[in-house]
Amino acid sequence: MSLSASSTAAKGKIPATVITGFLGAGKTTLVRHVIENARGRRIAIIVNEFGSLGIDGDILRSCAVPGCTEEDIVELANGCLCCTVADEFLPTIEALLARENPPEHILIETSGLALPKPLLKAFDWPAVRSRVTVDGVITVVDGPAVAAGRFAEDPEAVEAQRAADASLDHDNPLAEVFEDQLGSADLVILNKTDLLDEAAIDALGAEIASRTPRAVKIVPAREGKVDPLVLLGIGAAAEDDLAARPSHHDAVDGEHEHDDFDSFDVEIGEVASPEALVEKLKAVAESFDVLRIKGFVPVNGKPMRLLVQGVGGRFRHHFDIAWPAGTPRTGRLVVIGETGLDRAGITAAIQAL
Repeated sequence: MSLSASSTAAKGKIPATVITGFLGAGKTTLVRHVIENARGRRIAIIVNEFGSLGIDGDILRSCAVPGCTEEDIVELANGCLCCTVADEFLPTIEALLARENPPEHILIETSGLALPKPLLKAFDWPAVRSRVTVDGVITVVDGPAVAAGRFAEDPEAVEAQRAADASLDHDNPLAEVFEDQLGSADLVILNKTDLLDEAAIDALGAEIASRTPRAVKIVPAREGKVDPLVLLGIGAAAEDDLAARPSHHDAVDGEHEHDDFDSFDVEIGEVASPEALVEKLKAVAESFDVLRIKGFVPVNGKPMRLLVQGVGGRFRHHFDIAWPAGTPRTGRLVVIGETGLDRAGITAAIQAL
């Protein structure tokens, strides 16, 4: 069975899967799992990295999957993809289509702040519509984060919103993003279920189902490990049923603001202990109201890079690949949060670790 055996693909269109979800939900892990199990299929990946460091692209390239080359991973690092459709996304798609051997499937990993609807509308452009179809929109949900209200910077506001009527507080952009991502989904991946008990999983499933405008399958997952046969070949042709995918921003034709977010890079030298580093980063995140910290850090006496990823106070870390020969052992971390972050204070705190 083909990994993408949809009727639209059979008509000659290249299927594209849009993977959306809040920061730290596990989109990159899901994408990596797909390409590791591609069974020889040519897959191109468009990564919409939020911030200038390109962490997600490096993570994907470091997985060393046979047949997945550097040219198969395209990074768009200028912030929210839905805000740069004409400037970046469409030229990237056209460049992929112009290859001598174009991809057989395209995976698009959006940033955590991207609204799916403007991106889906881009597939209606004549130069794209005749050759590419949206096979499906997959929304990855960080189960523990949503259960704790951590997909928003202000957990109290999120919990108050949950307790209220079905209408949303449109002044809370994170809540709107979450709703819009669910509203466009053909499949929802409830990720990190290994960190939840059965009652919490059931409650989250019911909550997600109540927020989707139509019946959508919700698939529990651990570490983003979902069979590509489940993810690809949905055949949704999402560009043809935009009306069934409501957005809070439909009334203003997809215009939206992300002015309340900021990101910057911090250089960091070698550290003695990964565990001690993570504990101190947790303290920095808490003290400065940081939404996310991610990047690579050198560890004394270790030839491998330490990959660190944190959302709120939850951090994960592991060694991924060896530092490239001739490259300075200088780490870089991306810090993401609301506008008004104390850059100087955060930088000083991190560099003092």
